[in-house]
Amino acid sequence: MNWYVVQSQPHQEALSETTIRRLGVETFLPRIKQRKIIRRVARNVVSPLFPGYLFVRTDLKRNFRAVKYARGVRDILSFGSIPTIVDDSIIESIKSRLKEDGIISESPAFKPGQAVRIQGGAFQGIEAVFECEMSDRQRAMVLLQVLSGQARLVVDLALVVNL
Repeated sequence: MNWYVVQSQPHQEALSETTIRRLGVETFLPRIKQRKIIRRVARNVVSPLFPGYLFVRTDLKRNFRAVKYARGVRDILSFGSIPTIVDDSIIESIKSRLKEDGIISESPAFKPGQAVRIQGGAFQGIEAVFECEMSDRQRAMVLLQVLSGQARLVVDLALVVNL
């Protein structure tokens, strides 16, 4: 038996998992807890780690049609016409990051007020103070010390490193 990736229909990962599990097939839907701003309110949201996908462990020769046509399933991820096998070590690596409740907790990369350095772009090498993360961990707002005060700057989060 091998692990495969199943693509669910939009926002139907849990339905796909339940339907496939009822068929007696082992499933794995890793989830992550993130802090998001929803309607100006910060909330902890649990969502799939890989939106639109889940893992199944089965013998596809026996269960191909049952899995492929299960409720909520769009397709089985394939390379050409051959379903792609996921290595067991990848699944074990993801499972090792799970907490007791089966959810991966996202820890913030930086804390507000922390000194950081910008490592790329037009402001490369400049030291700043981390203020907050923005837009699903894609960007960060930092404070730059300039002449007589501070200026806010939004940069790609990947360009920010600890001092």
